[in-house]
Amino acid sequence: MSYEPISVFDIFKIGIGPSSSHTLGPWRAALQFIHSIRQKGLLDQLTSIRVLLYGSLAKTGKGHGTDIAVQLGLMGEDPVTYEVTLIEQQIASIASQQVLWVGKTKHIAFDPGRDIEFWMTESLPFHPNALTFLAAFDSGATIAETYYSIGGGFVVQEHTGSLQSDGSAVQTKIDSQRLPFPIDTAHDLLHWCMKTGMTVSEIVLENEGAWREEQATREGLLRIWSEMKQCIYKGCHTEGYLPGGLQVKRRAAGLNQRLLQGRTYSDFASWLAAIQQGGDHFKYTLDWVSCFALAVNEENASFGRVVTAPTNGAAGVIPAVLLYYLAFCENNEEQILRFLLTASEIGSIFKKGSTISAAMGGCQAEIGVSSAMAAAALTECMGGTQRQVLMASEIAMEHHLGLTCDPIGGLVQIPCIERNTMGAIKAITASQLALQSSPDFAKVSLDAVVKTMWETAVDMSHKYKETAEGGLAVHIPLALSEC
Repeated sequence: MSYEPISVFDIFKIGIGPSSSHTLGPWRAALQFIHSIRQKGLLDQLTSIRVLLYGSLAKTGKGHGTDIAVQLGLMGEDPVTYEVTLIEQQIASIASQQVLWVGKTKHIAFDPGRDIEFWMTESLPFHPNALTFLAAFDSGATIAETYYSIGGGFVVQEHTGSLQSDGSAVQTKIDSQRLPFPIDTAHDLLHWCMKTGMTVSEIVLENEGAWREEQATREGLLRIWSEMKQCIYKGCHTEGYLPGGLQVKRRAAGLNQRLLQGRTYSDFASWLAAIQQGGDHFKYTLDWVSCFALAVNEENASFGRVVTAPTNGAAGVIPAVLLYYLAFCENNEEQILRFLLTASEIGSIFKKGSTISAAMGGCQAEIGVSSAMAAAALTECMGGTQRQVLMASEIAMEHHLGLTCDPIGGLVQIPCIERNTMGAIKAITASQLALQSSPDFAKVSLDAVVKTMWETAVDMSHKYKETAEGGLAVHIPLALSEC
């Protein structure tokens, strides 16, 4: 096999909800397109842009905010830093004035209702999440570029085969031969662990050195965790209903209040201390795990800032399990780094050997992969062996195989939000099972599960792959009519 190496910062990316493949990916694609025009020296001559959305991007694009993301990307806004409270106002302004400020440089006439086309019945062969940008210029020349949003915010441009997770191409490309420990499969990972005696996280940290200094990796991971915990904290303190027409009530804030039973706090650190004061009996701990996961994905559904882990739709699992560990096991900065490094490598293995795109593999590719990542990371932090780490990942995914993606109304709300709580709890259970087991007698390997997941994805009907054409999405007619 020959794959481009995947960094921890490809798996964990700061962005805006509700979907990494339907929101963040198209946003990044739009940024790449404007960058392409600018490099050609044509931005000042631009007269018009049309956007064609195909397949899954067309069928659930409205619910996932694909049209919104494309407009913000064409404007040159950065999803890492863009102020999310401005989204509604800015998109409304474009629609009313029918003018788009492209790349913060050129104003052109733009009618979102006319210039963004949803081609519901057409799907391009490479991937269901495809979009084409058509640009015209003063000279009469035209340019057409097609991009594929292949899951987790990763973007591939047609004809170039260039895999990029960042629209500005910040991440330096690294040849696999430059990594001290090239890894495509779980077998590769275990080989290096056994040969060196290093833990999974140590192997990953060494590989990250091909991109940057160790201190930069550590600082970047702590920034990722900072965004995750801010998202949890905000979600646990925001009430109301989610946007989109389903009238889904936010539950994390109410659950947070009930669990704290009047204990006071002023910030994240004192909130965590208040949580710890309540004890660690089973029901209490379980409720908090659910609360953490709900909080993240309620933020995600509200166009809030989240971290792909490995996707937006599954963004709540890893933060919930990591905060569970910090609250009820050990609160240690070094363990945060170990957790994220280990989780990222498992996500990379699934991406290389299967998919992390629900439009390709159903929800097993999102919640299933995130649960497998979290299970492995928790096991590493709990002192499990390298084999137990991989075993925990295998157990978590084994019990997500075949999970469909059937979002009601094309929104990342039902059943997506609750599925994050299930993925987090399964991850903890998988870790506990692995820690109490001898992997030497395991009947199923992680690589076998990765392969099985891909074969299941191939066999799965397209209507269960983020199209809102099957499952719950067609059995809740009231919700569909309201969206």
